[in-house]
Amino acid sequence: MNSIRFVAAITFSIAGVAPAVTLDAVLDATLEKNPAIQQAKLNLEQAAGHRLVLRSITWPNIRVGVPAGIQGGHQSGSSSIKAFIFARGFFTQPLFNAAIPPSRRLGDVDLLIAEQQLNVTIVEQLHAARLAFYSALYNRGLESIDREEQQRVEQNAASQKERYEAGLTDRSAFTSATVQARELDSQIESARRAYADAQVQLAAATGEQIPADGTMPEPEGELQSGPFDVDLAKETTEAVERRADIRLARLMVRSANDQQRIIEAGYYPLVTGTLQADFIPTTGIHREGSTRQTDDFTGSELREGAVYTWRVIDNGKVTGAVLKQRGVREINEATCRRLEANVGADLLQIRNNLEAIKGRQKSLSGGLTMAQENSDSIQQNLAQGIVSELDYRLAQNAFLDVKSGLLAAAFQYNMALAEWDRATGRYFQFSEDSTRNVR
Repeated sequence: MNSIRFVAAITFSIAGVAPAVTLDAVLDATLEKNPAIQQAKLNLEQAAGHRLVLRSITWPNIRVGVPAGIQGGHQSGSSSIKAFIFARGFFTQPLFNAAIPPSRRLGDVDLLIAEQQLNVTIVEQLHAARLAFYSALYNRGLESIDREEQQRVEQNAASQKERYEAGLTDRSAFTSATVQARELDSQIESARRAYADAQVQLAAATGEQIPADGTMPEPEGELQSGPFDVDLAKETTEAVERRADIRLARLMVRSANDQQRIIEAGYYPLVTGTLQADFIPTTGIHREGSTRQTDDFTGSELREGAVYTWRVIDNGKVTGAVLKQRGVREINEATCRRLEANVGADLLQIRNNLEAIKGRQKSLSGGLTMAQENSDSIQQNLAQGIVSELDYRLAQNAFLDVKSGLLAAAFQYNMALAEWDRATGRYFQFSEDSTRNVR
């Protein structure tokens, strides 16, 4: 089965005359302008910045200070006032931190999560735009069928009026024909409102502003149906690997696992190497807090060492956070397994629905010609007074039901086909970044 084809960007302006747009143009405009997709792209940029923050604990920390001032007072026989300035540098480097490996992995996984969230948003918005497009076609077609039927009924009402005025029939036949014509008014208005609502949904999906004159784009084409033959087992296997929501669920499990490991790093010691350097262009500068001249700065100096910390008593701070995060991870795992397990059942249900729709279309197609011939025959006989107005009304209703049924079946087929593409993950081809392994 072919996936949805995307074409080059097609923009359309809303002017006084409603422009016609194809499904490809609607999908492409949705990709380019849909607000939800634009927001997901910004979230992806935010995730890239967060990855830098998570990786920052790996790198050394360097600080430089330049104290300056004057110093005076009596100490060990010295009473002179001296100006001073010197440079002081601090360098720290983590030597052992159990949180570093999971933090690096978490930064990569969070970026992949943002990518898959973008893909999920794209699938949702494209699917919504496609359903709105089909809904617009259906309701426009339904309105057209009802208007065509209303014209036939109004012609009959006019004929019955002439027969009544000529004394060939009673008033009840003319009244019944008029009522039948007016009954279609509500159906036409309902289809018209549904069509307008679908146009609004299309404009929202494609990021278009509704103009002041209310002119909306007109969907181009008609609802079509064709053969549907797939290998269910193969499609199920591929869908489990391809669907964006399932990939996102797997990444959420990996993210929760790395977050748990970062919290568990609190159980392990933290060792940091330190290096402190002082550059002093003068001598005899007293240290802060010193009481002897031998403690004063005598020149530039360098100090190195290591800082070792280890939590001895937890008090539940780390243990509680680990238990909480473990619960999040297990929930994510359960959600992922449920999504994977439901793929086969969902595809089987959609396939069975498509086959049932095809059967209904075949049955209705066989009865369309018969219903039309019966309607035309009874209309001719009604004009000659051979059959009653009730017979004509029943025949017209049957013909209308068959035509509307065929349109509804085509609509349901296209809606089910769109659902099949969503369930199999065919809406979007993922980037290589979203499938690479992070170690």
